[in-house]
Amino acid sequence: MSKSLPYSMKDVHYDNAKFRHRSFFKVVTQTLLTSNMRRECVSCSTGKFLGLLMIFGLACLMLTHANKTHSISDGLVKGIGTNEEHKEVTDVGIRFKKLFRRAPRLPPRLSPDEKVSHGNITGKLNEPDVEEKWKARQQNVKDAFTHAWSGYKKFAMGYDELMPVSQHGVDGLGGLGATVVDALDTAMIMGLDEVVSEAGSWIESHLLDRINHKGQVNLFETTIRVLGGLLSAFHLSGGDQGIGFAQKGPKPTVYLNIAKNLADRLLSAFTSSPTAIPFSDVVLHDSSAHSAPDGLSSTSEVSTLQLEFNYLSAISGDPKYGTKGMKVLEHLKTLPKVQGLVPIYINPHSGEFSGDNIRLGSRGDSYYEYLIKVWLQLRTTQDGNFTYLHDMYEEAMKGVKHMLVQKSVPSELVFVGELPIGPKGYLSPKMDHLVCFLPGTLALGATKGLTKEKAMKDNLLTFEDLENLKLAEDLAKTCFEMYSVTSTGLAPEIAYFHTKDYFEDGLDGGNKSSKYVKDIIIKHADRHNLLRPETVESLFVLYRITQDQKYRDWGWQIFEAFEKYTKVESGGYTSLDDVTTIPPPSRDKMETFFLGETLKYLYLLFGDSSVIPLDKFVFNTEAHPLPIPLERRH
Repeated sequence: MSKSLPYSMKDVHYDNAKFRHRSFFKVVTQTLLTSNMRRECVSCSTGKFLGLLMIFGLACLMLTHANKTHSISDGLVKGIGTNEEHKEVTDVGIRFKKLFRRAPRLPPRLSPDEKVSHGNITGKLNEPDVEEKWKARQQNVKDAFTHAWSGYKKFAMGYDELMPVSQHGVDGLGGLGATVVDALDTAMIMGLDEVVSEAGSWIESHLLDRINHKGQVNLFETTIRVLGGLLSAFHLSGGDQGIGFAQKGPKPTVYLNIAKNLADRLLSAFTSSPTAIPFSDVVLHDSSAHSAPDGLSSTSEVSTLQLEFNYLSAISGDPKYGTKGMKVLEHLKTLPKVQGLVPIYINPHSGEFSGDNIRLGSRGDSYYEYLIKVWLQLRTTQDGNFTYLHDMYEEAMKGVKHMLVQKSVPSELVFVGELPIGPKGYLSPKMDHLVCFLPGTLALGATKGLTKEKAMKDNLLTFEDLENLKLAEDLAKTCFEMYSVTSTGLAPEIAYFHTKDYFEDGLDGGNKSSKYVKDIIIKHADRHNLLRPETVESLFVLYRITQDQKYRDWGWQIFEAFEKYTKVESGGYTSLDDVTTIPPPSRDKMETFFLGETLKYLYLLFGDSSVIPLDKFVFNTEAHPLPIPLERRH
């Protein structure tokens, strides 16, 4: 049951009602009819005198108004009447108006979330020219996607990734044409039918053969990028009564059949393991699997497969995929934790966590993301009780706030640190850019995809939800300042924060005009930018939920920096080696997630909120939207 709030939308409406205009006649009559007033007036001579005086004044005012109307209408109809007569009537009217003028109207009291933000109440767009501005900016993102795809198509079609500077392709993800599959649903959402046709045709002609003959792939990366991309394309192309964004490309069943073939091979990571924890690597051509060289799996990787496998079970009618995936989370539920927080490694041979390193960056991040997202996906199904996922998420977020959240010096940016040697050790003020997924996850967990306004109106937010939403907004600002503090306006891969216990001089981001130049420390080895999506992902979610215009403005600044410093004229966009220097040296790699995530989230951020609504879709960790609630075939 939700706790009552310190204020609600009902209070706001009540306050607004108090300040509505009322006529003078209504004020007088309501006052005279009030029982207390009537008793007091008849009980003393003064009251009687004042009552008579009020009635006399009202009568005079009504007579004056009638005379004025009669005089003016006579003048208009009969063509008579002098300026002097009109002036006399007007003067009398003015005198009475001054005597009985109403008090000035007070502005309505607003709840804190409805106060003016950047000159715009709750960031809602009302002016047509403002709407047109964001449509134009959305088109800029669409053009950027077309430019990125053109470079990939020209120099690397069929390879996993494009190296845009040297103009060739490279297979770094198992050789399954990962960019093609990752980019497909983005092209569908943008309405780029030509790209959809090109990508869909390649998938139909080549991907199944690649899956049947390729060697080792990473279970996690292949699931979130390739399997997730195929499943999203299935729905967005109209499969299983899906939306039908795509007008071109193969039939939805093509995507589904390839997805099933791939998933059947990936299941060997589960069946080969002696525990519920899958191995990290799969050999596709013989459907075998093995653990990583150190014998361990990443906690985030084994717990970030469930959205995809659950949806595949739902649309295929075969429960084996979802069953295997959910056994991982059921097992993780039983393991000891530190206020809901978990180490970043787990041993598939023993089923136990390994080491003490706790962080929300690499190898830990999406464990926390999928707790709430899988619960959102499954909460309305009849197949089981999944409240344990929400309980694990809530406990973990309390642990984050209690053990990992700190503020920087001197400007008090809120950041999430790490515990490299566990809860009994020191807190490192290190924060990966990957951690910038957290603001969006916190906001999604608070309102379940509804706007904040609707969630508050329906009294759906607890105090803890409001606290998490506030933390989400604070962390989103920090993530944005990680961009604005650098010379290029692009964030480093890793940042450290100046605290009372830690500071290194001479390692700022290069933008000396930034208010936070002393708060954020960027070490030389961490200054690269991989075109990552996490910050714009959170800006997208927070804009959808709060409708605060600043998140769009921040997203536009980030997009402009990408355009200025990462665009390669011959086609594509490149990662950077150092965001603190101008011109920044390139790293010559366009990661698949730039088309699959970064540009998709920017496009949706600048567009209509009814497209892929957050209460009807859940995005996997690679930004592939899957529909909710999950409807299973029978």
